[in-house]
Amino acid sequence: MSISTKYNPKEVEKKWYDSWMQRGFFHSEPNPKKEPYTIVIPPPNVTGVLHMGHMLNNTIQDVLIRRARMQGKEACWVPGTDHASIATEAKVVAMLKEKGINKKDLTREEFLKYAWEWKEKYGGIILEQLKKLGASCDWDRTRFTMEDDMSAAVIEVFVDLYRKGQIYRGVRMVNWDPQGKTALSDEEVVPKDTMAKMYHLNYEIVADGAAEPTYITVATSRPETIMADVAVAVNPNDERYTHLHGKSVRIPLLGKEIPIIQDEYVSIDFGTGALKVTPAHDLNDYELGQKHKLPSIDILNDDGTLNAQAQLYVGQDRFEARRNIVKDLKEAGLLVKVEEYASVLQTSERTGAVIEPRLSMQWWCKMDKMAKPALESVMNNEIRLHPPKFKNMYRSWMENVHDWCISRQLWWGQQIPAYYLPDGSYVVATTAEEALKLARKESGNESLQLEDLRQDEDVLDTWFSSWLWPISVFDGFKDPDNKDILYYYPTNDLVTAPEILFFWVARMIMAGFEFRNELPFRNVYLTGIVRDTQGRKMSKQLGNSPDPLDLIEQYGADGVRAGMLFSSPAGNDLLFDEKLVEQGRNFSNKIWNAFRLIKGWEVDESLPFPNETAVKWFESRFNEAFVQIEDHFSKFRISDALLAVYKLVWDDFCSNYLEMIKPAYQQPIDKQTIDATTAFLEKVLKVLHPFMPFITEEIWHELKERKDKEYLIVSAWPKKDKFDKGIIEKMENVLSIVGGIRNVRNSKNIPNSKQLELSIKNLSGTNYEPFLGIVRKLAGVSEVSFVQENLEGAISFVEAGDEFFIPMEGNIDVDAERERLTKELEYTKGFLASVDKKLSNERFVNGAPEAVIASERKKKADAEAKINAIEQSLAAL
Repeated sequence: MSISTKYNPKEVEKKWYDSWMQRGFFHSEPNPKKEPYTIVIPPPNVTGVLHMGHMLNNTIQDVLIRRARMQGKEACWVPGTDHASIATEAKVVAMLKEKGINKKDLTREEFLKYAWEWKEKYGGIILEQLKKLGASCDWDRTRFTMEDDMSAAVIEVFVDLYRKGQIYRGVRMVNWDPQGKTALSDEEVVPKDTMAKMYHLNYEIVADGAAEPTYITVATSRPETIMADVAVAVNPNDERYTHLHGKSVRIPLLGKEIPIIQDEYVSIDFGTGALKVTPAHDLNDYELGQKHKLPSIDILNDDGTLNAQAQLYVGQDRFEARRNIVKDLKEAGLLVKVEEYASVLQTSERTGAVIEPRLSMQWWCKMDKMAKPALESVMNNEIRLHPPKFKNMYRSWMENVHDWCISRQLWWGQQIPAYYLPDGSYVVATTAEEALKLARKESGNESLQLEDLRQDEDVLDTWFSSWLWPISVFDGFKDPDNKDILYYYPTNDLVTAPEILFFWVARMIMAGFEFRNELPFRNVYLTGIVRDTQGRKMSKQLGNSPDPLDLIEQYGADGVRAGMLFSSPAGNDLLFDEKLVEQGRNFSNKIWNAFRLIKGWEVDESLPFPNETAVKWFESRFNEAFVQIEDHFSKFRISDALLAVYKLVWDDFCSNYLEMIKPAYQQPIDKQTIDATTAFLEKVLKVLHPFMPFITEEIWHELKERKDKEYLIVSAWPKKDKFDKGIIEKMENVLSIVGGIRNVRNSKNIPNSKQLELSIKNLSGTNYEPFLGIVRKLAGVSEVSFVQENLEGAISFVEAGDEFFIPMEGNIDVDAERERLTKELEYTKGFLASVDKKLSNERFVNGAPEAVIASERKKKADAEAKINAIEQSLAAL
């Protein structure tokens, strides 16, 4: 059989992925004879394409699902996409704009027709890309958050919570995107570091009896909002302003009179100690306004322009108005000064627009009652967070939970099932027909018709569908007792990012207890953020993120998967360097070359079994490593599990074991050794498969003939087995001895082809006999003898209490070696003299920093140790 000299991922990956798919290895059905293992994918946005965060997240999920499948569990990984209201609507609006179509000119139905066409054309891209990574999802179960059944579940949940009194409509402060013209959740707001300006403005104090006008100076970063001011607040303990208690001021330019109020919320030490209060445009001001029963004046339109309530600069964009008001304040002598300061700008994740805090009529979901069981389940470890350091963050969020703004001013999404009557009242129902019955009953007007009702224009927040995901993917709302939901729910493990721990994870836990009275999953593995080598989060804007598909093309999916996991412990950010995936590719090549080596040996069944010690050692070493690997998996240390496999494969199997058993050049190998080695390779492939599925499946089939469904992907995961700690420790000593001999070769420039003699002064009583063949083969030793005394004219080293001697006579050119060592000795003595001179200089010692003195003293000690070693080597010649 001809085996390619070089592993070619491109040829292998599509072949095996298609083969796995054709044989249905990814598909799962409820099986009472098997333990279920379920993962639901964090649904990527339907607008999305694969990025580095997806790569890390989905590689980890695939590792977990492949291991569970091999463990004999009924492994089910449910894929799907999220309809992503804001992002998708923005994409569709941009597409229409290119066609010369304005959304405003379309009806809702017309717009949605275009949106669905866009989704059908582009919406499955990211899932197809995940297949290139090797994701073994059950693609037959692919779900979409806006498909009919899942939308029906969302509407059903809304109506249920409304009737329980947990959903209400009201005016509250929201994050407003003036470009998208919709409210945003906190997780859709991106903070950006920036330099901002602080404007110090004079507010005239009303009728304080002074001959000339007097002022109080207020600092603000948003002078365009002063027309919405309703008060100026000072700290009651601030002695500077005690005389102003009970007085009022005039808003600059506008002249409107507003009161001065006292509140300990105001920081005496920050700015001027006087705070303008604008409840309609600042969350903290809103709470101050509620406390002091102040009015709220909203001076902004939906698009960020100033409305008629502003009275000044009406119709101007907020930033244009800012420029103009600053100019006018300066001309009026009311602008005291302008300072620059480091600030954080809150921007829309989808449009990039600067967020406007704004009072808005929205739909809200009460969170306090649902948060309690969701908090308890994590605090008592019924649901475990990995790593557990995130429990404190989770507790903080859940103990300070706020009501959830669930409405969005968009058309793409589940339309809120609230229906308004002509008098402005409303009813909530799952269908228009049901709403009509309710409306007639509640209004007492039996003549009402469907056309008299107007459904709420807004759609629900996308998260309001994704919080139901673990239930709705198994149709748990449509049919609460169907065989899938009863078998697969609760799911097992969730892999996601810490930034959505509250916005998605906590809400799924709430939904699990609210709608099925049980948790939705048992473990939450929180990945870190993929950053570049400078620690910056990867983004298109910075241009610091490689294209994952380009990486797969260059290094192979296995290389990329391994590279991503080499340094990504749970919850800690991954500093991505392309060298990591290069290391992953090199690992693939190492495994391939080991396989080629084994397959290249000719077997002679008549030969004796000379490798019993090596075979026993690797069997124990594998079993020891497997215990470590399983322990890492049990603690969700996926990166550590891979590193343990990497060391087992690269060091123990390839570098050590195969070298121990390798026959001489063009010589055959015995049958017992090859059989044991093939079995070892199969076990190695098994523990490696979840991490690197393609190359392992390829080698599995190339290693020997397999039956049609005898694939590695469904082979049995190894079982824990006993291991001999003694032989492992002895082999560690033996390998250290080999390393010591190799060091002597390197230091004395003795070629590997030169056979050496080794003498052992055995002080420990170790039985070296079973290991001498390994020492001879790995270290190039021809003869081994045991001695009682030190050998003259030999180089020695100590290992595990025993001394080992290698005679130099006949192995090196003694004269040349003496000349080399003499020159090195002279140089080192000269270097030591220069250091001594520096340290004997009092001016230097008294004037130099302590760190410099310590460095010089270390140089002195190192030089003295080196001189001693060289002199000993010369004495041994």
